[in-house]
Amino acid sequence: MMKYIFRFTPKFTAREEIILRDYLALERSKLANERTLLSYIRTSLYLALGGIAFLQLENFGNINWIGYIALALSITFLVTGIIRYHRFKRRLWTFYNNMKK
Repeated sequence: MMKYIFRFTPKFTAREEIILRDYLALERSKLANERTLLSYIRTSLYLALGGIAFLQLENFGNINWIGYIALALSITFLVTGIIRYHRFKRRLWTFYNNMKK
């Protein structure tokens, strides 16, 4: 298993059987995780569009660097969002499986 630099929560061991309230909480967490991924994608697309717009300006050749920075940030946001989505999804899956035992 991969070691992460920042671990936000300690490992959890469930003592009780999963009930409806816990199941619904897990579903809310999954939906929030998906919504956060979509926010990362939206931000990435806005940065890409802004970067392309800056690169298309003809009379402002000395500010092309802003466009390149925006494009680099766009890729960074997209990759970060995907990594965080999958990491949290895996942690929820592990948590759910621990609760079922």
